[in-house]
Formats: sequence, structure tokens, C-alpha cells
Amino acid sequence: MHVPDGFINAPVSAAAGVVAAGAVAVSLRGARRELDERTAPLAGLVAAFIFAVQMLNFPVAAGTSGHLLGGALAAILVGPYTGVLCVSVVLLMQGVLFADGGLTALGVNITDMAITTTVVAYLVFRGLVKVLPRGRRSITVASFAAALVSVPAAAVVFTLVYAIGGTTDVSLGKVATAMVGVHVLIGIGEAVITALTVGAVVAVRPDLVYGARGLTAPLKLKVGGELVDAPAAAPAAPVAARSHRKIWITGLLTSLVLAGFVSFYASANPDGLEKVAHDKGIDSKTKEHASADSPLADYGVKDITDARLSGGLAGVIGVGVTVVAGSGIFWALRRRRTSDAASTEVRAQETV
Repeated sequence: MHVPDGFINAPVSAAAGVVAAGAVAVSLRGARRELDERTAPLAGLVAAFIFAVQMLNFPVAAGTSGHLLGGALAAILVGPYTGVLCVSVVLLMQGVLFADGGLTALGVNITDMAITTTVVAYLVFRGLVKVLPRGRRSITVASFAAALVSVPAAAVVFTLVYAIGGTTDVSLGKVATAMVGVHVLIGIGEAVITALTVGAVVAVRPDLVYGARGLTAPLKLKVGGELVDAPAAAPAAPVAARSHRKIWITGLLTSLVLAGFVSFYASANPDGLEKVAHDKGIDSKTKEHASADSPLADYGVKDITDARLSGGLAGVIGVGVTVVAGSGIFWALRRRRTSDAASTEVRAQETV
């Protein structure tokens, strides 16, 4: 659903950029509260994994494909504020390095693919886990539903943005029907990927899943024929850093394999937005991407003629750049949180 340059006019693109910048600023502050010894190591990896899986277009209808947006996955794994930043990092890397998503439309893409999907998905997820029985299965079910809803929600937001600032005269009703229809199908794929990923992490390390915190059902004991809550257990010993490294390395290797090898077998059909844009004439004023001459444009390495090797290397480079950029941002935010906490403690001691 990457919006290219030329779909949305300059004033609306600029307004979307302001909205996106404000949301990113809020998310930077919010992420400092979410990032701790558990989520901080995972956040950069989540961004890299989303980048890798977005290269795996899957067929959804005749001549149409879809790919993961990632907002639901990021929000559930590392928190909604950090999730917005994860997807925004991916979109920035794709736009600058791979000419995927217009640079003037970056604000539109962040508003649509990062903010909308993350906020909608997390609200749906939190609502469901409050009413479902506590347990890992409920987390997986809630993840599936949240991801399923988030994709057509993004399609609706794009339609609204296009209604305000579209550069072509196209029937809004036809655009809305086509966008929502195809993205409901894409949402099913998003839901499957999200539920499988969240379920896998929850099965191995539930303590690393932000959305799973506090959802463990209390242990019950039968006393005098009645079930009562068991006494609270002593706090578990902190998880060794080595455990973090193990899951981090496993996730990174998985991302590299997906982007460097599996991506070659992805569907070559246009994604939902591209298909609708072509069928309805929205793409008639598309502009050439400012990074069209990038050495990695269109997910291939310039001057390497072998398609498999070129695409694989581009994918590996993309995963590497994304994990470094993402980890650097989240490490800095985590360090800032630690510094702020230390300063607060010092001031409190001085007051006493």
C-alpha cells in the first residue's frame, strides 16, 4: 500500500507530513516508557522482520497480491508507540533506499501504514483481551482479529486522504469499494502472519511480548471445595541476557532468509493499491521517484544481472540497514529513559 509521488497533491501531502511528524514525536516520548530490558532488544529486530516480510507479496485475487503492513505485529510485540516507530523506520528505509513509496508521500504513508494500522490494531487487541479468557490462545486470537481489521482501516484512511487531495478525477465510491474489498482479503493474510508470529514468540518467550503482559490467569487452588487464588509466587529471577541474544539472533537469521531467499518466490502481481490505481486511473499522474536511480531501487542491486542474486542481496542489505537504524534509535531512547530515571532519583535524594 505504498503511495507513490503524484497520487496526492502537495498541500495534502504536506499536511499529512505534519500529522506524521507530530505522531512520530509523540511516539518517541511514549516509546521511552515502553522500552525496557525486554522490549528494547526486540524493537530493532521487529522493524527488520517487518521489512523482510513486506518483500513477500502473496496472491489474494486474480492478478492482485498483498503484503504485510506490520502495524498490528509491531504494536502487540513491542507496544503501540514503539510500533509506530518500527513501521516508520521501515517506510523511511524503503522510500530512501529502494524507491518504494514516494518521498513527498512519506507523510501519507506513515499516517496510513504506521499510525492507522498500529492504533486501530492495538485498540482492537486490547479490547479483545479484556473479554477473552486469559491465556496464550486468547492473545493469538486477538492478534489475528486486530491485524485483520487494521488493513481495511488503512484502506479507508487512504480513500479519505485521496478524497481530499487526489490528483485525478475518479469516482470516490468506486475507489472506496475497490480499496476496501481487496484489502479485506489482504487483511486475512496479514492476520495469519501476525497470529503465527505472535503465537510463536509467546510460546517461547511470553515475557518479551508487550501485549501479553499481565494476561496470565492466576493459579487456583481447591480449598474446602471452593476454588481460591493461590498465594502470589516470589518474583522470577531476571532472564539472562543470553536468552535475549538467542531469540534476537534467531529472528535476525529468519529475516535474512526471508528477504534474501524466500522473497524470490513472492508474487509478482501488483499489490492492492497498485491494482486499484491502475484499474481506476488513479495512477495517471504518478511521478518518477526521486530515488529511482538508487543502487537498490526496486529491490535489486544495480549492475548485478542475475535476478535471484540481485534481489537477494538487496533484501539482505535492507534487513541489515533497517536493524541497525532501528536498534540505534531504540537504544538511544532506552538510554534516555535510563538517564531521566537516574536524574529523577538524584533530584529526589537532594530534596530529602
